[in-house]
Amino acid sequence: MSKIRKPLDRRIIFLLVFIGVALPTMIKVGLPIETTENVQMVYDLVENTPESSPVLISFDYDPSTKPEIHPQATAVIKHALRKKHKIICMALWPMGVKMCEQIFTTLEEEGITPVYGEDWVNVGYKSGGAISLKALGKDFKKVFTQDTNGTLIDEIPAMQGIRNLQDFQYVMSFSAGVPGIKEWVQVGHDMYKTPVSGGVTAVSAPSIMPYVNEQKQLTGLLGGMKAAAEYEKLIGIPGTATQGMDAQSFAHLIIIILILIGNINYFHNKKIRAQEEAAK
Repeated sequence: MSKIRKPLDRRIIFLLVFIGVALPTMIKVGLPIETTENVQMVYDLVENTPESSPVLISFDYDPSTKPEIHPQATAVIKHALRKKHKIICMALWPMGVKMCEQIFTTLEEEGITPVYGEDWVNVGYKSGGAISLKALGKDFKKVFTQDTNGTLIDEIPAMQGIRNLQDFQYVMSFSAGVPGIKEWVQVGHDMYKTPVSGGVTAVSAPSIMPYVNEQKQLTGLLGGMKAAAEYEKLIGIPGTATQGMDAQSFAHLIIIILILIGNINYFHNKKIRAQEEAAK
């Protein structure tokens, strides 16, 4: 007669999950990624914007949501640089300034070397939320008089010809809350008719999606790490999001297998106990 099967040692479970998460970060796996419509819309907005166009990217998040949003912003910036857009970075969150700097530092380490002041500029953080955005819509240079290095805006080549929000071909807000993408929709799109897009965390995406599908106020939306991985696929440059999705997929697969094993053992043991009771 078969014996009762003991539960799988939890240390083995932890080890298997660890291996499933760690392996894709060390070995390139490249599991298939299907591109969704909303991510394609963001890609098309960047792709169809003419070269040398000024674009505004707002870093409205901090390190707490960096794992999800940072890969989104990195992928979009790589695409914008490939299209030779002039990237103006700003932030509605204080730590957003550092998020921008970290991305461009990483790009330099990867061999991508845009020229500061000509290809991109970081004008820094501005408090005030929607009130500040309304002021940007009237006169950008009154709100931001200098960049994070202290250089006057009028002396920066990339800022030439920029008067207000309507001079940007699109606005990207990478947003973890308030102020963020909703304020950009209300001011940038609704008041000044500038195309607005961007990215949010996966848990926030459902509440922002109506701006895309129903109101048509957002041109697509990146939601969470999966959307970042989709965007990396579209630009042909796998990054941390692709690795993260591979690791997540492997971990989910291992958990599913463990659940199946647990259920098989449960019904096996139930059958053995029933046989033992019948034999008494």
